Amino acid sequence: MGFFLEILLGGLMACMLYSLVALGFVLIFKASGVFNFAQGAMVLFAALAMARFAEWIPAWTGISHPVLANGLAFIIAGAIMFAVAWLVERLVLRHLVNQEGATLLMATLGIAYFLEGMGQTLFGSNIYKIDVGMPKDPVIAFESTFPGGILINKEDLIAAVIAATLVALLSLFFQKTSTGRALRAVADDHQAAQSIGIPLNRMWVVVWCVAGVVALVAGMIWGSKLGVQFSLSTVALRALPVVILGGLTSVPGAILGGLIIGVGEKMAEVFLGPVMVKMFDLAGGGIENWFAYVLALLFLLVRPEGLFGEKHIDRV
Repeated sequence: MGFFLEILLGGLMACMLYSLVALGFVLIFKASGVFNFAQGAMVLFAALAMARFAEWIPAWTGISHPVLANGLAFIIAGAIMFAVAWLVERLVLRHLVNQEGATLLMATLGIAYFLEGMGQTLFGSNIYKIDVGMPKDPVIAFESTFPGGILINKEDLIAAVIAATLVALLSLFFQKTSTGRALRAVADDHQAAQSIGIPLNRMWVVVWCVAGVVALVAGMIWGSKLGVQFSLSTVALRALPVVILGGLTSVPGAILGGLIIGVGEKMAEVFLGPVMVKMFDLAGGGIENWFAYVLALLFLLVRPEGLFGEKHIDRV
């Protein structure tokens, strides 16, 4: 029982990071009706900005306290992501209002390549670290309840708490604030929202800013765990099955999809892997890398709109 709970907890902690990245896709799709292929590049760009400014601030100002330096770097990186959101709306989206979804999709691909190239130009192409003080050593808990206890990675636990808090705050933002309600109106019907005075362009800036903050938090967490490197842009691909399961238009779907994928990956690796190795005489391992995509593909055949997605979505 203890081993099962250990695997379950590991999956639940991983799921929150997947849900966090998936939220970036959902937010922009709800506001503009386009799948944002630039989400991974936004995670990379935000993480690069924070990592580099965390290095530069002590050299420029003499501030040596890591918490203060990282806090200032986070604020500066957040301001940069806000500037990126404003520029994306001003230079790209504003000129593509009422265009086909394929046109907007290609625009996000262009934004992705631009952010990756500009990130390398501004911040360099080496591997950088983000050290926000999260503990790396695992701990053993519930030793008195289960034989041998349950091994918990403290870094994953803290990351999951941060991600869960941000997800909860975003849910409250959409449900309780006037801006959130305006964004929901834009998501339901762009033309109807414009007809009652909701400025579509401003809403796009807001939602890209929110997605930029989500990308920054995700980049900070993944950068702390893996280091900031250009392969970090592929982290968005790990969230695609989450989006498919939950639905491209649903914030709760991103959360539930993350739960299913996070727990499913861990369970498949530990319990399904040995069975497949024995049955098919395989070398073993690697199931965690492809299980989510196979599950999402099978789900597409049954319910392509996702658990909470809409069957018919009007696009800009």
